[in-house]
Amino acid sequence: MCGIVGYVGDRSGLDIVVAGLRRLEYRGYDSAGVAVVSPGSLLTDKRAGKLANLEKALADSPLATSGTAIGHTRWATHGAPTDRNAHPHTDCTGRVAVIHNGIIENFAALRAELSEHGHVLVSDTDTEVVAHLLEQVMPETGDDLAEALRRVCRRLEGAFTLVAVHAAAADVVVAARRNSPLVVGLGVGENFLASDVSAFLAYTREALEVADGQVVELRRDRVTVTDFDGAPAHPRGYHIDWDAAAAEKDGYDYFMLKEIAEQPKAVADTLIGRIDAQGRLTLDEMRLSVEELRAIDKIIIVAAGTAYHAGLVAKYAIEHWTRIPCEVELASEFRYRDPVLTRDTLVIAISQSGETMDTLMAMRYAREQRSLVLAICNTNGATIPRESDAVLYTHAGPEVAVASTKAFLTQLVACYLVALYLGQVRGSTWSEEIASVIAELADMPDKVDRVLDTMAPVRELARELRECTSVLFLGRHVGYPVALEGALKLKEIAYMHAEGFASGELKHGPIALVEQGLPVFVVVPPRGRGVLHDKVVSNIQEVRARGARTIVLAEAGDESVAPYADVLIPLPPTPTLLQPLVATIPLQVFACEMASQRGFDVDQPRNLAKSVTVE
Repeated sequence: MCGIVGYVGDRSGLDIVVAGLRRLEYRGYDSAGVAVVSPGSLLTDKRAGKLANLEKALADSPLATSGTAIGHTRWATHGAPTDRNAHPHTDCTGRVAVIHNGIIENFAALRAELSEHGHVLVSDTDTEVVAHLLEQVMPETGDDLAEALRRVCRRLEGAFTLVAVHAAAADVVVAARRNSPLVVGLGVGENFLASDVSAFLAYTREALEVADGQVVELRRDRVTVTDFDGAPAHPRGYHIDWDAAAAEKDGYDYFMLKEIAEQPKAVADTLIGRIDAQGRLTLDEMRLSVEELRAIDKIIIVAAGTAYHAGLVAKYAIEHWTRIPCEVELASEFRYRDPVLTRDTLVIAISQSGETMDTLMAMRYAREQRSLVLAICNTNGATIPRESDAVLYTHAGPEVAVASTKAFLTQLVACYLVALYLGQVRGSTWSEEIASVIAELADMPDKVDRVLDTMAPVRELARELRECTSVLFLGRHVGYPVALEGALKLKEIAYMHAEGFASGELKHGPIALVEQGLPVFVVVPPRGRGVLHDKVVSNIQEVRARGARTIVLAEAGDESVAPYADVLIPLPPTPTLLQPLVATIPLQVFACEMASQRGFDVDQPRNLAKSVTVE
């Protein structure tokens, strides 16, 4: 997702936006640019490649000092990642500059119209049409940039966040939002705009939500918000409960390493405040009545990527503790198959950022069908939780690395809490069992910490295998989503062929991939699951007999797997449904070390963005 920063105040606007862009680098991008406005003047610079290219250009040819500036990191959609296609984009006069996140779907028709009126567009992007449309409209509005943007937005189709400045309004930044993230930071004598709060956390922790279909006018001393028709809006303010230091590497080589290490605390934070003095779950953010929860007859989980894998684990827990049928859907496919939804269907939308476009559109479709929607999210004030009937925040803190780690574990914890809470409300689970699981969850931060303390052999294994070209992951029950997640991590950051399979499917095709020396990770269920455990041990024997190098994740003390494991990774004893919380960690560490050994950018893998805000 593109990074956006805007500033109006008494400091150097250029310094503020460049620092903000640096904090947004984790989102993934392929070019960067800035615009600085002073009375009667607008100056821009933009470069393909990393932010360092832009910083070098600015050092060689400094822009004028001003208190008004905007900045952008682009993830290419329309047009190749070149200097010409980088943002900001300007109009024919060079007095308007626009940056943009999202896609303007009717840009081709607008571009043709503008060309007929004599406008010369120089880029391949959809964004540039907005600058020229503003050029046309500004004379009609008496240089009122906010009104001009409102008029332009009414003509645009698609999802977007737009930020614009004009040489005639040197103390104003305006922005508009439709289905794409935008947040306002409130300072004293200064104000901020960004696509993510981390861009301005060094200066303020007070923020305003900006809803869809709204335009923001930012000045030093005030922020004005209206809808696209000009009607006043009254956005909700909120306090950001983590500071800028939380988004720094803190001595780690990579953000991903730091975030893996933060998982014990993240799990503990997700549990805080959810259990009352009587040991009962109290999910204050739920906002759904007992009557509504008792009427639910089907649950559908929608998510993408790592969050989808959390949903697959959640299905086992939900059906076990609630006896409600549960489906898990890729958000990008959900609304296109004409799903059967009723008022008694609960749709659970899982998204770290709360802005994942596929998931957002899936939950909106569910609401149109009058189903209930519960969001599991890490980002306060994001669109998905704001538009849901209920929300459970994961409290993982900022996750900067593109490959998700602590967000995944906290999503699992949140899913367990939802399942247990439904079981508690509906009476489908004995209170003693709920209390027992809650006690096990309370022990998980310590168990996660113990796993992290034993990862040296896993790192050594990655160093040994850095030249291999393919890795398979096998698991049954909740071990299957763990296998999928392990494979995804290798694909994302080590650029390797990796596949996760349900181990019972081996004989139905995947075993043909097994050859001499192929590394195969196998997640073994705890011994308490009897037949399930023994079947996975048989699967280990099957792949080992065909020459695979077996890397086995099993409960510490499980001697039955030792004869068949070339590498044995012990896990703390854990109930089967909770095992993903400890079994996933070695796979995260393995992928991180493998990517590092292969010389790749662990935190910012190629072609990927942290949050996917276009369909």
